[in-house]
Amino acid sequence: MSYTYQFPHPAVATDCVLFGFDGKELNVLLIERAMDPYKDMWAFPGGFMRMDETAEDCAQRELLEETGLNIQSLNQLGAFSGVRRDPRERVVSIAFYALVKPSEVSGGDDARQARWFPIDDVPQLAFDHDFILRKAMSQLRKDIYFEPIGFELLNNAFTMSELQRLYEAILGVHFDRRNFERKMLQTGILQTAAESVDDLPASHSREQFKDNRFYGSHREMKKMDINDLFGPSESPSQILQDTSAHIHFQTLSTEHLSMTDDRKMEADETSPEALPKRKPGRKGRLFSFNKEKYDRFKHDNNFRFEF
Repeated sequence: MSYTYQFPHPAVATDCVLFGFDGKELNVLLIERAMDPYKDMWAFPGGFMRMDETAEDCAQRELLEETGLNIQSLNQLGAFSGVRRDPRERVVSIAFYALVKPSEVSGGDDARQARWFPIDDVPQLAFDHDFILRKAMSQLRKDIYFEPIGFELLNNAFTMSELQRLYEAILGVHFDRRNFERKMLQTGILQTAAESVDDLPASHSREQFKDNRFYGSHREMKKMDINDLFGPSESPSQILQDTSAHIHFQTLSTEHLSMTDDRKMEADETSPEALPKRKPGRKGRLFSFNKEKYDRFKHDNNFRFEF
């Protein structure tokens, strides 16, 4: 007599954590569940793996079915195997993550809708997806020190301000402008593309580059540069100094009315108009990513961002 033992096997599923950067803040893609369990709650796109597909294939298929996005490059985050993570049955989920440019999404399959949420405004998530999100954020912040991630979210030529906003959004911190630029340039993976948009080389499409730097669909936003939309990234101390200087200058201007001609001439020599002007084009200097230089660093296994 022979016995056939049947061992219970857990179901295998995938979840996708997609981060997007819109030029100002970090966002994460969520879907609203249309079915139980956790109906009407928000969760990551994902689903059960089929017998004829790999985990990566499953993640890409579910992402396409539930959001309409076709993402080919996904990074594996890890396996999540909490015994009671899914009330239906024993489920082990393999999670993936990626940093992409936000684009239009639409719910499909068993997702009522799909939507990008600012990372600071994420609702309570279904299953153990709150835990998965924390793990994904932690991994993304680790990656940024060893990989130049996020460069694909910028234009081929970008300003240092745009790059700084990207890193601040991912790490959740504020960098000193000069210190950030100095340390970025020290890595050697950036190269100057032009002193301004108008100085872009012929290999770059100026009009296309200018169009790519616009944010939003409203007419007035299409006419604005990212610095006009979101303002300069200044520290509180810098803002305080600028405000004090402005108030002081206004006071001088009022007193100026009652000065004698000699005193006016003396005051004018130290007025903002008399000070040497900053060299034009520096703030708007454009950079590009030197992938060849980075590949050499990576091959030698000694690449690291130090802030």
